[in-house]
Amino acid sequence: MTLLELKNVSKDYGDGARRTEVLRNVHLEVARGETVAIVGYSGAGKTTLLSILAGLVAPDRGEANFDGKPIKRPSPERGVVFQNYSLLPWLTVFGNIALAVRAVFPAWSAERQTDQVNRFIELVNLTPARDKRPAELSGGMRQRVALARALATDPAVLLLDEPLGALDALTRKTLQGEIERIARVSGKTTVLVTNDVDEALLLADRVVPLSAGPRATLGPSFAVPHPRPRDRKVMERDSEARRLRLSIIEYLLDSNRRRRGQEVIAGSEEAVVDPVEMGA
Repeated sequence: MTLLELKNVSKDYGDGARRTEVLRNVHLEVARGETVAIVGYSGAGKTTLLSILAGLVAPDRGEANFDGKPIKRPSPERGVVFQNYSLLPWLTVFGNIALAVRAVFPAWSAERQTDQVNRFIELVNLTPARDKRPAELSGGMRQRVALARALATDPAVLLLDEPLGALDALTRKTLQGEIERIARVSGKTTVLVTNDVDEALLLADRVVPLSAGPRATLGPSFAVPHPRPRDRKVMERDSEARRLRLSIIEYLLDSNRRRRGQEVIAGSEEAVVDPVEMGA
């Protein structure tokens, strides 16, 4: 059953002559319980696409639907984890997560709220850091807090906006394993945007490349048949995984070449037309 859906979605930014079409005619369906990775170049519009799914940004054309109903605003049903953590520096690990739990479940007793917070602190392996503030945590630990905060509100969908992009390579690999484990254990429908094809193949049931922008659109869907959890070294050696990786990268490179070709043609036309117009 389709839980998230984008139909002919387009989004523009700017005004007048500076108006740019960031996304054009984007189609996406995400089934309940599925993990889908959107992979593409930095600046192509991945965050804009995720923000539309979150209800933070409205499309200019087309439809964005959750469970068959239009997405009009943010909702606890769709939890978002950003790249920059977005933690309140004066609150502890417990306090940052508790703030979200109290906002979403105000009718719960204080004891039940506390149990919910502690459950998800344990899920992301942060119990020893429960009473520490963000400044006392590493980048990877802060991202775990952000992930626990999103999960503790029990959303139907988890939206991950390049959550590991700011981390060093070793921490990123560790957190990839944590995200895969948590998504599998929780059974949450998950949409991940990333510029790392290997990360997408490691974590997702399905990978959908986003073409180079502007006017970016989603390309063909690539199902990842390998069972989870996946071993990075096994995936690197597996012929089907290598074929998928090459196909996705080729699509992205081809889309970038086409975009550059269009820019060259547009620039050539401008160079021919402008002198005529000026002479007239």
